[in-house]
Amino acid sequence: MLLFIINIPVYLHFPHWIFGIILALTALLLVFVTYFFRNPVRVLEIDDPNFIIAPADGRVVVVEPTEENEYFHERKLQVSIFMSPFNVHANWYPIEGNIIVSEHQKGRHKGAWLPKSSTENERSLVVIETPNKIQIAVRQVAGAMARRIVTYAKPGHQAHRNSHLGFIKLGSRVDMYLPLDTEMFVEVGEAVRGNETIIGRLAEEEPKKAKKAEQD
Repeated sequence: MLLFIINIPVYLHFPHWIFGIILALTALLLVFVTYFFRNPVRVLEIDDPNFIIAPADGRVVVVEPTEENEYFHERKLQVSIFMSPFNVHANWYPIEGNIIVSEHQKGRHKGAWLPKSSTENERSLVVIETPNKIQIAVRQVAGAMARRIVTYAKPGHQAHRNSHLGFIKLGSRVDMYLPLDTEMFVEVGEAVRGNETIIGRLAEEEPKKAKKAEQD
């Protein structure tokens, strides 16, 4: 509607060739905006609740142990996916469980491919606890062009497969912090698709009470 309103005075007060150029430019802008904000419906049917699904489209830029000092304060396996402006920017829940943390933090807007963007850029943190009491963190990170992070996750709600966690506008990245014994199926440089690519599998852990009972 805004682009249509802009074109009206151009049509009325400028030569037709100028109007043609402006019309073409606004049409291209409309196509890009529509393409960028596309939100495809993807449904993945899997039986194993321990599989971790890619939360976003993009390319894997980090798979390494690191110190996570904002929530866990211990070493975790960091997996980061960089999204270019041409990727789908909707984000999905990577696993099912209870949402125990969802918080937003202001910050800088460095290039999302830089390592320090995970701790210095504007970001949102979502922590999910699985039925086996394993906690994983998903961090939405704004990039140099991204100016808004939308997070649908709320503490106390349930994270369900095939459901959206949020949306990041323009170039950005999504970090995940997983247990160190997570089995990984992807490598740095690999392209992944949100809610389609299985990136890893959590190690099966027995509840502590059950282990204690067996020992007794």
